[in-house]
Amino acid sequence: MAVAWGAPEKRRRIIQTYGHTTYNQENPVTEGTVYDLASLTKPLATTLAILVLLKERRLQLSDRVSDIFPQTGSAMHRISIKDLLCHCAGFPAHKPYYLELGRLAEEKRKDALLSLVAAEPLIYESGSTSIYSDIGFMLLGLIVEEKSGLELARFFRENIAEPLGLAEEIFYGMAGAKGTEKKSYAPTEECPFRKRILCGEVSDENGYALGGVAGHAGLFGTIGGVLETGVHLLDQWQGREEHPNYQASDLRQFLIKQDIPGSTWALGFDTPSSTGSSGGRYLAPTSVGHLGFTGTSFWIDPTRDLVMVLLSNRVHPSRDNIRIKQFRPLFHETVMESLGLV
Repeated sequence: MAVAWGAPEKRRRIIQTYGHTTYNQENPVTEGTVYDLASLTKPLATTLAILVLLKERRLQLSDRVSDIFPQTGSAMHRISIKDLLCHCAGFPAHKPYYLELGRLAEEKRKDALLSLVAAEPLIYESGSTSIYSDIGFMLLGLIVEEKSGLELARFFRENIAEPLGLAEEIFYGMAGAKGTEKKSYAPTEECPFRKRILCGEVSDENGYALGGVAGHAGLFGTIGGVLETGVHLLDQWQGREEHPNYQASDLRQFLIKQDIPGSTWALGFDTPSSTGSSGGRYLAPTSVGHLGFTGTSFWIDPTRDLVMVLLSNRVHPSRDNIRIKQFRPLFHETVMESLGLV
């Protein structure tokens, strides 16, 4: 776990590690332990990549999917970049595309994914409500690659992580990536699809089918890497810092909760639920954060200049362990109480 609080001139940080990465207790968790960040990929990689393309004027939030991929046809004409970021495009939450993609040669999978998404029946009218969906962010990952001409992992590294000096601490963990073999990874689940305990490869099956690099999953990081990314976002939000490749003014617009029935979503970031928030009872309504399926999360509270990060591998060895649902709010409440921020 990690916490940073206070304005830069008096900011304090706490990083604590606990336990072991496996039940045999051979590998204690350290600050260098790398976690599969799962859906933290959505705000910390894909959403920031969209911000970069906005500054470069390669995209506008009002652009339609069919403007970018004409081959997707009329169904995608109703869906904008903003709809995808807000999880209000009309897609279902998840589809096991990997079952079909896995039968194809790797170089054909992204085109096949685009065809599958284009053929996906929408389950509600775009903008009428919000259902958290991996599919929209898978599509956003393809859009970043199409508009930038770069693979998403390279675009993230060169345009987002490297300017912050964090490329070694937060990165896409695609198989065989240079340098990643020297890092210490927390294993995730015993995958029934791949028939092995996963370690250093993306847990999400659709992400795996796409080579470990996707808009919805694939990012890995250390506790310090995620904390410092959050600190940079906080300072950009507060007008104390400007990222060289996207505008803080655009970021601030992304961090505002959208007026969508039944939704807590800003653009790419979540905001606290009025009841039962994973961030606990004390977060300001203007806070933003995100959860990851593997047991990861962050919350940023601008009213307290506070960043809280929790990394775990709660899916090891099985995703059936859901006790983190009770632990997350307790953790955040305890941190804030202990720091005297309540």
